[in-house]
Amino acid sequence: MTIRTPRLVLRPVRPEDDLPAMHRIMRQPRAMAYWSTPPHANEDETREWLANMADIPAALGEDFIVELEDRVIGKAGFYRFPDLGYLFDPDVWGQGLAREAVEAVVARGFAVHRLPRVQADVDPRNKASIRLLERLGFVETHRQARTWLVGEEWCDSVYFALTPEAWDQRTA
Repeated sequence: MTIRTPRLVLRPVRPEDDLPAMHRIMRQPRAMAYWSTPPHANEDETREWLANMADIPAALGEDFIVELEDRVIGKAGFYRFPDLGYLFDPDVWGQGLAREAVEAVVARGFAVHRLPRVQADVDPRNKASIRLLERLGFVETHRQARTWLVGEEWCDSVYFALTPEAWDQRTA
């Protein structure tokens, strides 16, 4: 399944083809600052991550590689329904591309997969991601301390949720 937006193509992962571009993103401390793992030290880590992405059972999730003008710029989707996740190359931050991709994934989640809600877990220091979710109509449900051990640092979480009703109201 491929999703096309005005500027982007969201497509299934091709692990070996996508390895160089995704490793370039995932080895960057800036890109991975609020991710659930430290930056990838080598291509084997990224290869395993991409293989896991490719192996998501269709009934359990749907994750996409995001391309801009035939260049891989990140990923967006559901590793497991209804948990939303996205990661983009810092070179494209601030251009509205994450919003465009995430909006398409959420719309598909509600329309095709009939999800009763979409939820996201965000590091509270990630102000840009929080703003993105809020712009899409997500509301904060709760916070929790020390939810992710990333390297040797405990990170906190802010949880967000969006219902189909709130989505429809937002897009009406």
